[in-house]
Amino acid sequence: MCFNMVKNMEKIDFKKELKHLYVPGKKDVVTVEVPELKFLMIDGEGDPKTSQGYKDAIEALFAVSYDLKFSIKRGPLEIDYGAMPLEGLWWVDDMSKFSIEEKGDWKWTAMIMQPGNEDFEISQEDVKQSIARVQKKKGLVALPKLRFELYDEGHSAQIMHIGPFSDEGPTIEKIHDHIEKSGHKRKGLHHEIYLSDFRRTAPEKLRTIIRQPFE
Repeated sequence: MCFNMVKNMEKIDFKKELKHLYVPGKKDVVTVEVPELKFLMIDGEGDPKTSQGYKDAIEALFAVSYDLKFSIKRGPLEIDYGAMPLEGLWWVDDMSKFSIEEKGDWKWTAMIMQPGNEDFEISQEDVKQSIARVQKKKGLVALPKLRFELYDEGHSAQIMHIGPFSDEGPTIEKIHDHIEKSGHKRKGLHHEIYLSDFRRTAPEKLRTIIRQPFE
């Protein structure tokens, strides 16, 4: 680990420290500048509701994220922080044919941001060791697909969507309209941040940040 000498730090809530990125409003589209952030990532394709690969990816991402969290908490500085939420990038090869209904054609990157600050930074070696520990304990099939890298979105528009994923269409259109009316052009991939655990939350109560980078 890359640590400075600081002791007995209170638990850090990076969602609050990055409030402009992880706590958007529910009514209006907002423009944000997203810095380069580090993510654990796994790529795949297919309908997330039926794809075993997507379920396997989520399991592996959370297992390594929590292993890293607890290894830092038990480390020399006893730094504790809340694990970050699941996120996803979604696309098809021809985005002009992207359809909410044709989910079998979707490609995706499931990912979880790995936070840090002036007191600690997660490294590639940390992730490598964490994967080895998780593999030894659980033998998860998606672990060999996991990578750790920077992701840079820059200028982006985003808004909070409340409700089922199937109802996201008008919210997505609202973001696209905002970008076009402000004289900009979409770039990059459709990005969602899942603030609710969709495995345990009623569809009408799901909270999802929808983000679209632009140029």
